[in-house]
Amino acid sequence: MTAKLACGCRAGFRAGVEGSPVTVVIERKADACPIASHVSSLPVFDHREALRPSTRLRLRTQADYEEEG
Repeated sequence: MTAKLACGCRAGFRAGVEGSPVTVVIERKADACPIASHVSSLPVFDHREALRPSTRLRLRTQADYEEEG
């Protein structure tokens, strides 16, 4: 299954990976497409992964810290 995007590129859908059931791949980039992230044969970034909470340790902030000046 494919879809033609407004920019003229053609997107295809493939089986996804863990955490994402479907992967969207730019099958053909249009000559006039101004979107730099549309690269032929590469998947489009899944923004849902970016919305997940960070797994990195957070630095503790000091509640009573004030800058001088």
